[in-house]
Amino acid sequence: MTLVSPLVVAASPLSHDAEAIGAAVAAGAGAVVLYSLFEEDLMEEQSAPRPFTGVDPYVQQIELLRKRVEAPIVASLNGTTPGGWTKYARSLEAAGASALELNLYEVASSPAEGGAELEFRQVDVVAAVVSAVRLPVTVKISPFYSSVPAFVRRLEQVGARGVTVFNRFYQPDISLDTLQVDRRVVPSTAAELPLRLHALALLSPFAKLSLACSGGVHGGRDAAKAILCGAHVVQLASALLEHGPRHIGVIRDALSGWLDSKKFKSSAEVRGKLGFGFTADPHAWERLNYTRTLHGWPD
Repeated sequence: MTLVSPLVVAASPLSHDAEAIGAAVAAGAGAVVLYSLFEEDLMEEQSAPRPFTGVDPYVQQIELLRKRVEAPIVASLNGTTPGGWTKYARSLEAAGASALELNLYEVASSPAEGGAELEFRQVDVVAAVVSAVRLPVTVKISPFYSSVPAFVRRLEQVGARGVTVFNRFYQPDISLDTLQVDRRVVPSTAAELPLRLHALALLSPFAKLSLACSGGVHGGRDAAKAILCGAHVVQLASALLEHGPRHIGVIRDALSGWLDSKKFKSSAEVRGKLGFGFTADPHAWERLNYTRTLHGWPD
């Protein structure tokens, strides 16, 4: 897809509100990722003793936003096991979605399933969704793989057109007063960005698919860092939920200002300049950087 801006509204509660999405696009959003449809909800609705309606409101939201805004609308499915729920990708395609983001949000919890088995299962899910639609499919992954580059290559081999790094794991806290789980959502901060920058820098020299950064981008300079490391687009959620959908215009202006200050004409001109393509041995460079960082304390 050709976007007017590399700044994208990430999957979040914001996409329930058509007016908010319209404001974000008017302020400079290049695309919009909708909130996720979950595998568990689809399967529960599918097995219930009543007509299946779970996907209908989602389809209606796609159709509504297609009429309201000119930016591409990216549908989102969240699932981790192969099954009949993947057929609903066709409904999202028929509703007019421009692309599909498959969110592989999963915490390994069973000692009976090793890392290799989990990854094979997830790749099977991606392959099933890719085969179900003609839309480009991008995959949102976590950082918790033994080798993120190897896993991304396998996603590419089964037809994924993009990868988003990374999922934010909403790990609950504990209330010492009630002795219960505290499930309050904590927004992201810029402190989460370096993990994404590292992954982008590793992936950008070899990955032929599109790369998206999600998590930790709160300003134009954060977006510039992600693009320098290889991101084609930068997804925003917490910053927009905190400051409002029009805040994307503030981030766009700051990014444009930084590009102008460095005499660059577009974000495409700087994309991947700080990727690991400068070294023939990223592993050796990683070890060198690790020791130099430790030796630099407390400077």
